[in-house]
Amino acid sequence: MAIRSINPATEEVIGEYEPLLDSELDRRLDLANNAFRAHRSTGFGARAQKMIRAAELLEADARKYATLMSLEMGKPIGEAVAEVKKCAWGCRYYAENAERFLTRELVETTAGNSYVAYQPLGAILAVMPWNFPFWQVFRFAAPALMAGNVALLKHASNVTGCALAIEELLSQAGFDGGAFQVLVIGSDRVKDVIADSRVAAATVTGSVGAGRSVGSEAGRQVKPSVLELGGSDPFIVLADADLDRAAAHGVLARMQNNSQSCIAAKRFIVERPVARAFTEKFIARMEALRVGDPLAEDTNVGPLARDDLRRDVHDQVERSVGQGARLRSGGHIPSGKGFYYPPTVLTDVEPGMVPFTEEIFGPVAPISTANDVDHAVALANDSRFGLGGAVFTGDVRKGEEVALSLNVGCAFVNEIVKSDPRLPFGGVKESGYGRELSHFGIRAFVNVKTVWIDTEPAPLDGEHVSRLDKVVE
Repeated sequence: MAIRSINPATEEVIGEYEPLLDSELDRRLDLANNAFRAHRSTGFGARAQKMIRAAELLEADARKYATLMSLEMGKPIGEAVAEVKKCAWGCRYYAENAERFLTRELVETTAGNSYVAYQPLGAILAVMPWNFPFWQVFRFAAPALMAGNVALLKHASNVTGCALAIEELLSQAGFDGGAFQVLVIGSDRVKDVIADSRVAAATVTGSVGAGRSVGSEAGRQVKPSVLELGGSDPFIVLADADLDRAAAHGVLARMQNNSQSCIAAKRFIVERPVARAFTEKFIARMEALRVGDPLAEDTNVGPLARDDLRRDVHDQVERSVGQGARLRSGGHIPSGKGFYYPPTVLTDVEPGMVPFTEEIFGPVAPISTANDVDHAVALANDSRFGLGGAVFTGDVRKGEEVALSLNVGCAFVNEIVKSDPRLPFGGVKESGYGRELSHFGIRAFVNVKTVWIDTEPAPLDGEHVSRLDKVVE
């Protein structure tokens, strides 16, 4: 069955792709295996030249790639252009820093020479989602390729056009001959690819279900994996916060990328003395957002990526109201073409309701009231997820204490949660394990090898053998 790409703003089919036959998939895995032997032997300088070229191609054709994203998954064009430019930043960052991150580390021991070496593993399979169809790929591919690995991409089916565009771009940059390949296959074939001996490791960004599937198969095959899964990020507003700033940042944190982001703010927790004032400011800003054609420059919010996702979000809103939450804005499926859903605000949200037990991957902002700072932290940590969290306050020291108290992988004070190539990115609990980006990300898929060199071996007399036996025992 053909894989389809559907424009979520018009519901028109804009691309159809035939899945790889088993014989072609096997050929591509062989190609990756052979490419690794050649690619790993290239120096950091040669790889960096290619990665810089990739950055230049991204920057030169940013509008073209952004338009493709908007057409395939509905991202507002301004955000799509910014995503392409962020990919170029990531490429340049690893081109400039990979060698430093992976240089041998001398360790003083009783050996004549001992050190830690970082060596590539082989072909890394990346199972990537549709919500950031370029950035998710490059934040994996840039460090993986710079480390000397080769990359296999199984992208989300609805952004196959983006996947193939990335493959062509990286080939033009010099990562050709199988160093980066797209596998146009369904999710049902991922397990077999992970199990293949020509694949060394796997990484996934996506749902908890996808993470469990990839992680369990990688574990069964004794292969390393990195999982970046869902989130239900808390956005805490303390009583001493600048409410206008908090409301503006809160709307951005919730609605970025049409609200379809793992690190979007998904639970707003506000101290009681300012709860009403913050809520009114927040609702006003949500209602002022312009929903429409993602290719229009003045659009703030485009459609959700698929109709089934929209139906899921609406069902979560209805169940939340049924549990006692109060619908203050939005909360309906509009008529007409496109998978649009209005910015929606729920108040009176309590633990145990849908926003605390599920991830809402759509434009819904649930607001809860906290009695004090400790209660706010307790509410924030009352989640099976632990990806990111933010706190807004006029007291930076108190904000830092709250940030350190959040059970998440990344915590921000007076700023929205975001990824940055210079900092590690990932979560805890059901948000996954392992880290992407920074030096942690490039070391995720290398062999951390101990090398011990005895430059002046001692004579192997009876006393020495006896001493060795005791050490071994």
